[in-house]
Amino acid sequence: MEVRTRAPGKIILAGEHSVVHGSAAIAASIDLYTHVLFRLPPPSENHGSVELELKDMGLVFSWPSKILEEAFHSLDTLSSTPQSCSPTHLRLITSLVEEKNIPEAKIWLSSGVCAFLYLYTSIHGYKPATVAVTSELPLGSGLGSSASFCVSLAAALLALTSEVSVDDGNSQWLTLTESNLELVNKWAFEGEKIIHGKPSGIDNTVSTFGKVIMFKSGELTQMKSTMPLRMLITNTKVARNTKALVTGVSERAVRHPSAMHAVFTAVDFISKELAKAIEGPAADDISFTRREEIIEELMEMNQGLLQCMGVSHASIENVLRVTAKYKLTSKLTGAGGGGCVLTLLPTLLSNNIMEKVVADLESCGFQCLKVEVGGKGLEIYFG
Repeated sequence: MEVRTRAPGKIILAGEHSVVHGSAAIAASIDLYTHVLFRLPPPSENHGSVELELKDMGLVFSWPSKILEEAFHSLDTLSSTPQSCSPTHLRLITSLVEEKNIPEAKIWLSSGVCAFLYLYTSIHGYKPATVAVTSELPLGSGLGSSASFCVSLAAALLALTSEVSVDDGNSQWLTLTESNLELVNKWAFEGEKIIHGKPSGIDNTVSTFGKVIMFKSGELTQMKSTMPLRMLITNTKVARNTKALVTGVSERAVRHPSAMHAVFTAVDFISKELAKAIEGPAADDISFTRREEIIEELMEMNQGLLQCMGVSHASIENVLRVTAKYKLTSKLTGAGGGGCVLTLLPTLLSNNIMEKVVADLESCGFQCLKVEVGGKGLEIYFG
């Protein structure tokens, strides 16, 4: 038996950093996915191990089922409801991962492998199987790759249990019922906690449900977009320290409380205005173009305020200069300090101009990805 799952990455359209200080933020799914293949071997091929294949990395990790069972015999790992990984449990998992001697250059993968072992043993126990993972998302760039991994993995593991059922559709890819999506989302959040410590829950929620969401003060609201949005994502390939950037904004808010409060309030209004533009009534092409212009203005304003917060970077400014040359609007997405930049691609933009923009950006050493925004979330395929 085998099942395939795919879950999308995400972008922050507005409100990053300010959301920590009470402002609204808007996030959306993108049509770049993490794919998981979960295969239970037939008796004739039973290798007696739990295998994780990270195909993009060329890495394979394997644990004999008996070793896992012995390691966790004192813990009640199988659970019908999502629960946090206890410190004792995490120490056991970490020791099992450390034994695999992950190359120093890829040691950042360790937390993801720990999340895999926790979700696998909690949902599926110790039965031998192979889990193969591939991703279209650049890792560690702020596009929700870890959440996409956790959502895809949790869904694949749950799909071969009696815990979930699918909504039959006309396509090969199927969606889960709302309650099952909630279950997947909760398990994925537990995986995210192992990877990130204190995640907001935005990334895994967008990856699970797709579309566009507004997030404010811990409350997530799914929005109803009435317009397709196309974005060019430019990956500057500049690594950034998210924790340090978040801390830097908070420290600036302590030094300049009134000024920064005004900045956060302005971002809150920008997010709400953006929500109105995205959810506005579908109408003719003229009003559609006007809504794109409004979104561009709001993106430009948000970027200016992110610069006020001190989270821009020379690489980001470089992207802004290149895209401005073609009268296109861009803003950073996520933590800033490098990472990725969004550029709105208007409906009327010619392919010729788009190709020139991409060529200019790639000549700077950046990676460009064209995406559709606000599409489907988690999907499953049985085959």
